[in-house]
Amino acid sequence: MTTTNVDIPGVELNEEGFFVHPEQWTEDIVPELARREGIDELTDAHWKVIRFMRSEYLEKGAGPTVRALGKTSGVSVRELYQLFPKGPAKVAAKIAGIPKPRGCI
Repeated sequence: MTTTNVDIPGVELNEEGFFVHPEQWTEDIVPELARREGIDELTDAHWKVIRFMRSEYLEKGAGPTVRALGKTSGVSVRELYQLFPKGPAKVAAKIAGIPKPRGCI
C-alpha cells in the first residue's frame, strides 16, 4: 500500500487519500483536510456530516453509504451533494479520517 504524508506530522494517507490509521485523526486537522478536497469554509452542516461519519465508523466499523447518510444523518442527499460536490460519502469519509465507505468508486 502506498502512503503519502498530508503535511501534518504523523498522519499517513493511502494512495486514495484515506487515513491509514484512523486513530491519528483529530478535529484540529479537519480544516486542512477539507481544503484539500476543495472545501474552503466548513459550515455547521459540514461538521454535522463529518462527526456523523466518524461516529458511524466508530460504532459499526464502517462509514455509511450516501443513501444511508442521507436517511440517517439529518442532512438530505441533495444537501450532501451541495456540501461535498465531489462525492458526499467519499469526501466526508476522507475528511472524517475513516476508510472509504463500501460502494464508493
